[in-house]
Amino acid sequence: MTRFRRTATAAAALAFTAAATAVLGFAGPASAHVTVNPKEAAQGGYARVAFRVPNESDTASTNKIEVTLPENAPVGSVSTMPVPGWTVATEKRKVDPPIEVHGSQLTEAISKITWTATGDAAVKPGQFQEFPVSMGPLPKVDSMVFKVLQTYSDGEISRWIDPPAQGGEEPEHPAPVLTLAAAAAAPAGSAPASAAAISSSDDDDDDDGNGLAVGLGVAGLVAGLAGLVLGGLAFSRTRREPVARS
Repeated sequence: MTRFRRTATAAAALAFTAAATAVLGFAGPASAHVTVNPKEAAQGGYARVAFRVPNESDTASTNKIEVTLPENAPVGSVSTMPVPGWTVATEKRKVDPPIEVHGSQLTEAISKITWTATGDAAVKPGQFQEFPVSMGPLPKVDSMVFKVLQTYSDGEISRWIDPPAQGGEEPEHPAPVLTLAAAAAAPAGSAPASAAAISSSDDDDDDDGNGLAVGLGVAGLVAGLAGLVLGGLAFSRTRREPVARS
């Protein structure tokens, strides 16, 4: 009986450990490079994305961000959301062939967006800042690679310009990548999506990820508690059964 008791206790402890891992094990190390969030959108649609810029320096602040849009994937409509304490400027370039947006042929497209901090708005050590952008219609390509220059108050510049490496390995200075999925065919008789429709924001993306982690964590806790209960029941049953005498 003592041996069975130890086995049941060990099984229950193992189940509880697995449950705790399910709850806490989803929190991985935060990425230190510039990213675009969400990381996926639909071809042909409009998306609201945010360039997330963490400050990697221990002594200097980030006071300028330059985002270059890919030349092979021009976008007809690009608009920025005001960021308190930051000014924004855009540059355009000629595109050929023209981009069609709502029946109009555009011969120019935004090629670069520059945010500059004013006053005390720079991103300080240990902080990050997001720079939201709405863009569309998104081109029919597999992905958009944005080259980003991050300038610090001490003059240092981090160049997040490396394209994704073949084989899945992350380059040393990865550029933010927005993956574009082919738009699903609309059901017959359904109305076309409005151009004003914006894909899920970065906050929604994070909330979905957090919700999945919490859900799996709860499931793990339930499994752990079930193991404890079963172990206790098994132990109680062995105490009630008579011991065979030789």
